[in-house]
Amino acid sequence: MGFLFKWLFRVVLLTIVAVVGFSFYLTMLGPDPVQKPERQMADIWADYPFQSNYVTVNGSQMHYIDEGDKDGPVFLFLHGNPTSSYLWRNIVPVVAASGARAIAVDNIGFGASDRPDIGYTFTEHAAYIEGFIDALELTDVTLVIHDWGSALGFDYAYRHQDNVKGIVFMESIHRIASMDDLDPLPKNLFTAFRTPGVGEFLIMGGNGFVEKVLPLSVVRELSEAEMDAYREPFPSFGSRLPTLVWPRQIPFDGSPEDVAARMRPFVDWLPTSSVPKLMFYFEPGALVTKEEAEKIGRDWTNTEAKFLGDGIHFVQEDNAPAIAAAIVGWHAEQFPEPVPEPVIEETAEPVEAVEE
Repeated sequence: MGFLFKWLFRVVLLTIVAVVGFSFYLTMLGPDPVQKPERQMADIWADYPFQSNYVTVNGSQMHYIDEGDKDGPVFLFLHGNPTSSYLWRNIVPVVAASGARAIAVDNIGFGASDRPDIGYTFTEHAAYIEGFIDALELTDVTLVIHDWGSALGFDYAYRHQDNVKGIVFMESIHRIASMDDLDPLPKNLFTAFRTPGVGEFLIMGGNGFVEKVLPLSVVRELSEAEMDAYREPFPSFGSRLPTLVWPRQIPFDGSPEDVAARMRPFVDWLPTSSVPKLMFYFEPGALVTKEEAEKIGRDWTNTEAKFLGDGIHFVQEDNAPAIAAAIVGWHAEQFPEPVPEPVIEETAEPVEAVEE
């Protein structure tokens, strides 16, 4: 019996090593590059009643929605991992209805955007976001940002301070954290994601960010149709490479060094920046605790921290009405529409009667 147990243990161990090793090998083959057709995603994603638009950036097509008044104040919504503009589907219409222009873009390699043969690093994503803003000639932008979209937005705001009017952020990456700051479960999870072979097996083999991390980070239960919309961009092993790279780009304790070096300028700039900022926080939250959010609200210049209720990480799925209403209300307070000067019509001089 002891011999049989040892034999079975060795078989299982060798199988695990083989699967992990093969997963790592497949990753070396690249990101399964795809130039996607220009599809109308309203026909594919549930509850997504928007016109799909496409623009060429750095030789690849980026998908976006563009709702509301094209002459209104501009809001740009940026998402993180493993989501897309689909995350903002219940918020964009409310902001657009306020008289604004509401734009939500799919990061390169995500959503309906192309999946070119690149590394999907922070620097590369930042270049595509900057190129997108330039291509649409967006000016005086209010950024609405979440997860890695927040880091991309903060980076853009720091580098283009004359083009950003305001920043709304939630569950954000706004500091360089230490792995020791994490609770045991997320610490073990991120350690696994960042381990060669193991991360490939979990995220690319099992589509772990979509199938596990996403639903476990929402309070309510996502419907099967909603899950299918999030699954759709990642049908194969190679298509999921962008979702693996993101957890390996988090500069825990300053590593990777190039990402930490890119982030430090905006991390230092944010607390003293005069740009109007609105931070949403939730309980229990994932990246941002109540205590940290309240401290940011007290200590950061021109920053309001607003509690909106229960939420973990993908808070748009639990709090869309509250988020949308708070964005519209805050923007109206911060940037009131100028009251037009009253028009005084000149009265004609009275005409004297002519005596005959």
